[in-house]
Amino acid sequence: MMLRQPARSLAPLSFVSTFSSNSNPSWLLLQSPFPKPKHIHHKIKHRLSIAAMASKSNEGTSTAAEGDVYSREAKGSGTTARGRRLLRVREEKRKREYDRIHNYPAWAKVLENACKDDEELRAVLGDSIGNPELMRKRIEERVRKKGRNFHKSKTGSVLSFKVSFRDFNPMGSYMWFELFGAPTDRDVDLLGSVIQAWYVLGRLGAFNSTNLQLGNVCMDYNPLYDSEKAAKVMPSSFHDIGDVEFQDNWGRVWVDLGTSDFFAIDVLLNSLTALSSEYLGIQQVIFGGRRMGDWEDGMTNSEYGYKNFQI
Repeated sequence: MMLRQPARSLAPLSFVSTFSSNSNPSWLLLQSPFPKPKHIHHKIKHRLSIAAMASKSNEGTSTAAEGDVYSREAKGSGTTARGRRLLRVREEKRKREYDRIHNYPAWAKVLENACKDDEELRAVLGDSIGNPELMRKRIEERVRKKGRNFHKSKTGSVLSFKVSFRDFNPMGSYMWFELFGAPTDRDVDLLGSVIQAWYVLGRLGAFNSTNLQLGNVCMDYNPLYDSEKAAKVMPSSFHDIGDVEFQDNWGRVWVDLGTSDFFAIDVLLNSLTALSSEYLGIQQVIFGGRRMGDWEDGMTNSEYGYKNFQI
């Protein structure tokens, strides 16, 4: 008869979840009532530390890779400081080019094309080409000083002017000049200079008909001039003259011929004939009268077309 040993009561198995702060996965440890050798616990700890180190290494590698990707994307999309500057410069250049093509005045393009064949126009515009406002100022300044025609060297009139007298008093009257248009500064200087030279000659006694010793003498032979006779002649000279004034296309000057002879007027008209033909077109010259055209006494504002030449 065999004796049966009493069965040992076995303690129920239990599963305990143990988390390691150094590891990413959770390890389930099987605990039993039976004691385990110490070397088994050491192996488990060793494996857990290896797993934690591997997890940290993977995280670091992933972060570095993502950083490289972000860096490459930043460089490629132009979001760096240098890229943004270059982009802004290109955009401004493109805008200027667009404005030059679509918003550039047509008259400025015509002037630029004309500069290719006109040296004088090119000299007038100078460095203003490409700047419409500056080009406009240069042209207006040129027109104000020298007139509107860039090519025509002879700016006078082929028509002779008309001469008339209206109660002319040589001791004090106006002489009127009607031009074909409003004079430029150059025109004012030309006509004013002629009148000034005429007055200087008259003031020095040049227009004295009582001493015309050589007027009708033949110059084929050596003529004789009597200085003593010339010194005994009664002197004659202009007394006074005013400034040459302009309002639009009308000009006038007040004169007092004094004791000068009337052939002084012939000398003046001969000078004005050449001036009108070569440089400044004159429609008519009137001796005497107090008001011609739309002349307004007392109006001396340059904004309304007034100009003058001081003698």
